[in-house]
Amino acid sequence: MSNEVNCKLKINGFLYDLTIPDDRPLIFVLRNDLNLKGTKLGCGLEQCGSCTVLIDGKKALSCNQTAVSFQGKDITTIEGIKVNSKYSVIQEAFIEFNSAQCGYCSSGIIMSLTSLFNKTALPKKDEVIKCLDNNLCRCGSHYSVLKAVEKIIANIDHKKVDN
Repeated sequence: MSNEVNCKLKINGFLYDLTIPDDRPLIFVLRNDLNLKGTKLGCGLEQCGSCTVLIDGKKALSCNQTAVSFQGKDITTIEGIKVNSKYSVIQEAFIEFNSAQCGYCSSGIIMSLTSLFNKTALPKKDEVIKCLDNNLCRCGSHYSVLKAVEKIIANIDHKKVDN
């Protein structure tokens, strides 16, 4: 039986003071309590990656871990990666290459890639594949996702050559 607790969460730069059950997974707080619907619940078993968010800049799954366990952490959802109200470079590449078919897995894939690019400015193809290894896509848009990432990397590499 769960107990109601006071929980302070920093999400997308905003501090939320919530009273929630101590066993409520983060994804339900995001989607149901805060109306941040971009993060998706896929398998609910931490195996598909649809629920990926960033915790202190690193990818984490939100479907089974309790929201209270993230107090004091910086949580970023797909809604929080826009820069000056514009889509991130990764989001722009996904749009350009139509890298989402049904779109259900897209936010998890974009968040995983955001974590990778936060860590490695110019990742190699094997690093990209390893990063996306736990993100499942039933529609099979893997090819267009990789094409989008290749363009991002080419643009980064090109900018380095030009400077």
